[in-house]
Amino acid sequence: MGNYRSKLDIIADILQVASQNAKKTQIMYRANLSYKVLQRYLRETIAASLIRFDTEEQLYVITAKGKEFLKAYSDYSKTNKIIEKRLNDVGSKKKNLEELCSIK
Repeated sequence: MGNYRSKLDIIADILQVASQNAKKTQIMYRANLSYKVLQRYLRETIAASLIRFDTEEQLYVITAKGKEFLKAYSDYSKTNKIIEKRLNDVGSKKKNLEELCSIK
């Protein structure tokens, strides 16, 4: 099974690319998105004021709110990884206990 990216993961990837002032094509390739998905997320991130389009430079630029999102996302992501690891550990321990009490 492949890696599934959540909406927050995709937005974070877009903002990370836009933090370096990027064109649409650069965002699409660096964030690994199809054109259709990119269009949808660009509309959403612009509407949420996470990025803006600089018409003079023809680039997408991250906003202060977008930078705030990336910082909060980083904290969330670290915590989420720790919790997922602990849940996997608990799952392994449960499986071990179930094996110990099974009849053979």
